[in-house]
Amino acid sequence: MRKQKVLPLFFLFLALIFTGKIVSAQSMTPSSFSFSKGEAWLCMMIIISLLLLVAALTLKRKVSQLRENNRRSMKKTNEEVFHEYSKHLNSKQIDQLLKMKNKKGPGNTGTALLALLLSSVLVLFSPSSVMAQAPVKADGTSLFSESGIIITLVLILIPVLAGFVLLIVKLRNAVNKQGNRQRIDEAAKLATYLENLTDEERERLEKRKNALNFSLTHNELSGSQPAEDERGLLDISPETGYNVVAHKKRALPRPNIEPELSRMVLWYLGCATFWLLFGTTIGEYLGIKFVAPDADHVSWLSFGRLRPVHTNAVFWGWASLGMLGLGNYIVPRVSNTKLYSIKMGWYALILINASVLIGSICLMAGINNGGGEYREYIWPVMLLFGIGLALTLINFLKTIAARTTKEIYISNWYMVSAIIFTIVISLTAYLPFWQDGLGETIVQGYYMHQGVGMWFMLFTLGIVYYFLPQQLNKPIYSYSLGILAFWTQILFYTLIGSHHFVFSAIPWWLQTVAIVGSMGMAIPVIAGTTNFLMTFKGGWYKVKDSYTLPFFLVGIIFYFTGSMQGTAEAFRFTNLIWHFTDFTVAHSHLTMYGIITFFIWACTYAVVPRLTGKEAPQILVGAHFWMALIGLMFYTIPLMYGSTLKGLMWLNGKPFMDGVVLMMPYWLWRAIGGSLMWLSHVVFAYNIYLMYRKSKTVDVRESAIQKMEEDNAIESVPAI
Repeated sequence: MRKQKVLPLFFLFLALIFTGKIVSAQSMTPSSFSFSKGEAWLCMMIIISLLLLVAALTLKRKVSQLRENNRRSMKKTNEEVFHEYSKHLNSKQIDQLLKMKNKKGPGNTGTALLALLLSSVLVLFSPSSVMAQAPVKADGTSLFSESGIIITLVLILIPVLAGFVLLIVKLRNAVNKQGNRQRIDEAAKLATYLENLTDEERERLEKRKNALNFSLTHNELSGSQPAEDERGLLDISPETGYNVVAHKKRALPRPNIEPELSRMVLWYLGCATFWLLFGTTIGEYLGIKFVAPDADHVSWLSFGRLRPVHTNAVFWGWASLGMLGLGNYIVPRVSNTKLYSIKMGWYALILINASVLIGSICLMAGINNGGGEYREYIWPVMLLFGIGLALTLINFLKTIAARTTKEIYISNWYMVSAIIFTIVISLTAYLPFWQDGLGETIVQGYYMHQGVGMWFMLFTLGIVYYFLPQQLNKPIYSYSLGILAFWTQILFYTLIGSHHFVFSAIPWWLQTVAIVGSMGMAIPVIAGTTNFLMTFKGGWYKVKDSYTLPFFLVGIIFYFTGSMQGTAEAFRFTNLIWHFTDFTVAHSHLTMYGIITFFIWACTYAVVPRLTGKEAPQILVGAHFWMALIGLMFYTIPLMYGSTLKGLMWLNGKPFMDGVVLMMPYWLWRAIGGSLMWLSHVVFAYNIYLMYRKSKTVDVRESAIQKMEEDNAIESVPAI
């Protein structure tokens, strides 16, 4: 009931805010009815305070529930505890129990701290402080209308809010600790009762054990047994609760995963997650700079230095480490053998992390490779990355050579080829022999596009060819289509780099070859998309019960649409409109984010529960998915629309500044979409943390049996 009251109050406050705005605007003209920066700041403060209030009330409700449960627990008899937990004992626990038989509530601290939190929130955001008249400058305008003042206040507010969040986390931990104490007390009661089980109760436990160990024989419909749940086929609970989100199927356990390999793969994915957060936090700040360009005046934080930090951290830190971690898991699996060298995999991880870390510092300090896109790292930094790739290539080749299967699965084709191509294109880009004049432009186009298509795309398709059939529990639709897509991508993709320099001074025939190659890319894209979608044939019903398949499905859709958009951009007329506009920014995010990142997320959610035995809360996985997808749409669609208008303005001879003014609202949408995407990454990182951390919740059943084993061990020790 309390929860149902809080939400209406929250929306009532928002309604009052906007009602006050409407009332105060009665004497204004319609065009003057808009929120000023100061009023927007006021609304944001009130919303934040209300959110904190909801969080505090939720915590208080949890504390009250815990106290009520504790009062009930104190009144429970040992028999009641036994009946409550006996129906949840698993087969192993019942077996241990039968073998052995054959041979205070929380105080008011949480409530007091919650009261302190609420009073602090009310004092900080009280009407007397928020609704007071804002300071004004000499010209009569409010200081809160200045971007610098707002940014300063935001920076001051961040540690204050962090303190509140930390306080709520501490309270939550205290509540959980008290809950564990309560569970330990119940475990002691349960253990005491289990010491003196009656024959009837032991017989019931034996039946429960048989039900849990039962497996179908496929002739059940022809039997005539009485309708008793002796086989564990029914699970009817009168307390259904309220399902906020649809229940998804849990990941199946996968045995025989080497602990050393599991640990290394988890480190790869953990480091990748860190670089995703780091790189996209930089990108979020850059998106805000389009709306507030005077946010700072520090050289290390200038747009020209931070932009390559963002792209390179996401490219070489997030996507590369994520792909390599998944590759280290896949290659031994499909080769049916152990990874050749775990130590070599660790060396590669250290080198690549060092490359991204040193490269980011160099870029922020102004030390770069002269502005070549995606190759801003100086050659010693990129050399570390190249050595890491070389070690990985040797490791993969040695593992595949020792395979116990006859064929080489298609995933290995894609992943090994991607590493080989990346080493080749990196050497091409960083060796200076052929980079004089227009040669550097041609090499830049080759490197830039091959980095995306022959490293990220080729490697990611390899991991999808493993994980998509695994998640659907059926083989890939057509091995032949996969081979066709593989060889045609190698044929056409290596030719298309120069379509970034249409109408430039490079030879006209080379531009034409790039455009023809871009058209040829329709073959591998259509072949790959058809192969993936036909693999879903007969298994579409599984999408609604899975939290990994929606990520795969979005990646497949963007694989087709994003790649075909790249082909459309290569034509001379469309290039004339879209080149040098934010359309290319939208396109790069549709591909690198909509394809590569969504595929890596899907595979990560598929593999981590198999390595750690724990899954993220499904509601948080859903929040991650929808915020990322909606944010991507808010980011890309306005940019593509605005950039098309901007290109048409240029064709009509409009001044450059008219295009800048035109793009302002679309850049605002870019910042909003980028913020949603960044928030989804925070949720993803939290999900990774939940799957990685060790559980601290006390299991009453395990604790009770463990206590009985300890008591029996003490009793079996002969007295001296």
